[in-house]
Amino acid sequence: MDNTVAVRLENKAQSSRWYPGAGLYRNVHVIVTEKIHVPVWGTYITTPFVSDSLASVKLETSLKNADGKLVRMVTAILDAAGQVVAQKENQQKLNYGKPFVQNLEVINPALWSPEHPNLYRASTQVFVDGKLTDSFETRFGIREVRIIADRGFMLNGKIRKFQGVCNHHDLGPLGAAINVSALRYQLELLKDMGCDAIRTAHNMPAPELVALCDELGFMLMIEPFDEWDIAKCKNGYHRFFADWAERDMVNMIHHFRNNPAVVMWSIGNEVPTQCSAEGYKVASFLQDICHREDPSRPVTCGMDQVSCVLENGFASLLDVPGLNYRAHRYEEAYAKLPQNLVLGSETASTVSSRGVYKFPVLKKGDMLYSDHQSSSYDMEYCSWSNLPDEDFALAEDHHWTMGQFVWTGFDYLGEPSPYDTDAWPNHSSMFGIIDLASIPKDRYYLYRSLWNRNEHTLHILPHWTWPERVGKETPVFVYTDYPSAELFINGKSQGIQRKSKASLQERYRLMWMNTVYEPGEVKVVAYDESGKPAAEKIIRTAGKPFRIEMDAVHDSISADGRALAYIRVKAVDKAGNLCPRATELIQFDVVGDGTFKALANGDPTNLEAFHKPQMHLFNGQLTLIVQAGEKSGKIQIKAKCKGLKEGVCNVQTVNSKTF
Repeated sequence: MDNTVAVRLENKAQSSRWYPGAGLYRNVHVIVTEKIHVPVWGTYITTPFVSDSLASVKLETSLKNADGKLVRMVTAILDAAGQVVAQKENQQKLNYGKPFVQNLEVINPALWSPEHPNLYRASTQVFVDGKLTDSFETRFGIREVRIIADRGFMLNGKIRKFQGVCNHHDLGPLGAAINVSALRYQLELLKDMGCDAIRTAHNMPAPELVALCDELGFMLMIEPFDEWDIAKCKNGYHRFFADWAERDMVNMIHHFRNNPAVVMWSIGNEVPTQCSAEGYKVASFLQDICHREDPSRPVTCGMDQVSCVLENGFASLLDVPGLNYRAHRYEEAYAKLPQNLVLGSETASTVSSRGVYKFPVLKKGDMLYSDHQSSSYDMEYCSWSNLPDEDFALAEDHHWTMGQFVWTGFDYLGEPSPYDTDAWPNHSSMFGIIDLASIPKDRYYLYRSLWNRNEHTLHILPHWTWPERVGKETPVFVYTDYPSAELFINGKSQGIQRKSKASLQERYRLMWMNTVYEPGEVKVVAYDESGKPAAEKIIRTAGKPFRIEMDAVHDSISADGRALAYIRVKAVDKAGNLCPRATELIQFDVVGDGTFKALANGDPTNLEAFHKPQMHLFNGQLTLIVQAGEKSGKIQIKAKCKGLKEGVCNVQTVNSKTF
């Protein structure tokens, strides 16, 4: 008999406060099974006891249509190398819809953490009446999550603070459609920054993202709701909350409760219900679902109305009170709440446009300019928010703070604050640490200087091509993990700056506020704790744009018809210096075993189409994305611009079976 699967999609206006995408933008699968089978999300793995020498693994397996049957289940746990490290065979009669329970032991387990994302597989065979009716494999990790009053979040017995970011689900110029290559590249950039956690704000994540976080080592706070029963948007989720909230929560939890990356559930973001008289009842309803379906993880909620939630009982009932911004009220919340903890569930909302610098350099909220940009001196923020330095200090100074999730890791489509949401031509946010073209902003290196403890950071801003500023004060900032540095302009020392607690900015940034611009060379020499030179970096005044330079992030990609290659495109002078003010129109020609996919330059006001093979540079740079074909070979890319020497780049496409 033929079956028809019909999917109806409805994309109403005002269904979200940001760009949600439209159509079917995540993968859909049809699974064919025997009558007696393990259903979708039919396994639940927990690790009731975890130590370096021993871990107990509890596997609960649900079966469809097996009531009253004698079932034999054979399970093997395999490590990353495919070696069997534990095995168990059990037989029992199933009744009352209860799951089949097996307990196994793993000796000397390889624990999962962001630094060591070790994974295991539970491979299960189901026999009924002696016949194999289903085989099921569940990937999981062995790790322990705990919340300790006054101490915070504990992973595998060690206290750690979240170095996290929030991300919407769109992929910039690619839109909302899922692409694993794009997600992987985002995570690679965040990993290099030292980020170890992601809040899925405010959406149920794509399974592919969660799988990548398992593999690459990112802790996840999964958050499904931006509103509950009280509306934020005319056609938002409030229309479905009463009928669908529990079903959606249960499905989400069942889908992701075996993923070791998931360490916490968030039941909402800045919901208006938090200030209603009985809002705590809705919060309790949702938290109870989490506790019922997955007692192994704590529950939080992103709250922005601090006075309300401290007074009405809303914040006190949560496992983890999460504050969105309001850094100045952390200590008050800590003193009043019984959990004796505060999580920065959404922080900073510092705004900047890559490569844009405004003078004079001021620390100020809601700065507006005629060009609709924000300064990359990283001193501007929105009225409700703050600079990164405040959140760094809170994490360092108070043992009861749990770290933070920065708003946001990447710029996203929509919400161009501090400009009005209808401030044409702005179409993307400026909150991102990384811009819409996946190019890091200066702020990336500020976070990296604190968060990446495996590699040193030394970054200078601004660029040094200012013909109109000769003789004018042009402050120079340096972001580094080293404690001090000396600045030289054309060989003349501008003095040594040392990090100090005199102010929040001086604590984390080295700043020469009175330097005067003259064209030439800027050099910074960083000194280690003993005062010895440890590293140096040089930037130079650029000449006229001479040629197009293209650098592929990955030299080869899988020939699977889906893999993407990101290529950084720059205008450089004859000496190879980036021309930081170049705005030339670049045209692209892509041939060979792949196709042109998209362009982005990171300019929140740029209205050029992402899907056309030409775009103007924004402050000297843009990003080209090409997609692999389905056979091994080479993608050839040429970049042309009137008056500039042509750029050429090749990307290899490799058979996916050997890639």
